[in-house]
Amino acid sequence: MGKTGALSPKAAVFLDRDGTINIDHGYVSDPSGVVLIDGAAKAVKRLNDRGIRVIVVSNQSGVGRGYFTDEDVSAVNRRLAELMGLQGARMDGIYYCPHHPDDGCECRKPKVGLFMKAAREQGIDTGLLYVVGDKASDVGLARNINAKSVLVLTGAGPEEIKKLSGPPDFVAGGISGAVDWIIKDINGRMG
Repeated sequence: MGKTGALSPKAAVFLDRDGTINIDHGYVSDPSGVVLIDGAAKAVKRLNDRGIRVIVVSNQSGVGRGYFTDEDVSAVNRRLAELMGLQGARMDGIYYCPHHPDDGCECRKPKVGLFMKAAREQGIDTGLLYVVGDKASDVGLARNINAKSVLVLTGAGPEEIKKLSGPPDFVAGGISGAVDWIIKDINGRMG
């Protein structure tokens, strides 16, 4: 298919939020503090234009730690969606784990709870799946759902790469490079 045509209705990209799409300046709880990483909206729009689903999955332990509320997370997510929308980009869904790391929940990445909920609610099958993030937990999620992983070097990426038990499928400088690689990979897999 052409570069601007739909690649696959079965393709989905799961993006981390802080450090991948927006600048991570620690527990982001105020919508006025949301600043997109350069090129993030354009990269997401490239996925949108190709019919690739874009789902945000994020650990937000600040809720479980008592630093902020679910309402604060929702306000930040609305602001993120608004900033993306101003540049013509959209996320098909935003999901987050509010639990403390010690809670033993099933939704905190790298566990698969957020993915399972998103897949069920968004009608995503197990076709072409990708996870993009700046943490070892994002790479772990990819492994746990049999997806390809892209570690971005924005956010915590440079430190997190040292924590990996094995290499991700790709390392990108940021989300733009991640999307370039994903589109090339999908084209190659579709023949």
